[in-house]
Amino acid sequence: MTRRLAIIGCGALLIVGGAAAATRMEAAQQSGGSQSGWQLPPDADTKKSPLQPDAKVLATGKSVFKDKCTKCHGSAGIGDGPDADPEHREDMDLTNPKRADRNSDGVVFYKVWNGRRKPKMPAFKEELNEQQVWSVVAYVQTLRKK
Repeated sequence: MTRRLAIIGCGALLIVGGAAAATRMEAAQQSGGSQSGWQLPPDADTKKSPLQPDAKVLATGKSVFKDKCTKCHGSAGIGDGPDADPEHREDMDLTNPKRADRNSDGVVFYKVWNGRRKPKMPAFKEELNEQQVWSVVAYVQTLRKK
């Protein structure tokens, strides 16, 4: 009986600790915990796609983008979708070549997978699998102006 209570007690501590960590992360995101408001893991910039950006991958990425991303980013990725945040349109413009310089494939994957609260970017880890997100990453990189 004591052992069961100890396990329950530890579980409660983990839940409370997790909630506190989530609250701290949310607060950091809202207050701009990093310059961009994103909380990126240390390996985000070096994470590589397991997919080759061939015609099939790009077609899948375009289809997922059309279904999930055009509401905010618009069909051409310029940040003019009906749900776009007008105060952050520049950040929502995926065609800006400067974005490619600071958003490697791993960073784009992380942003799509986890989202952020403000400015709003929904997390898609509950709706899409990793291969679908990597396909979107490959497609989005084709939108960059050269």
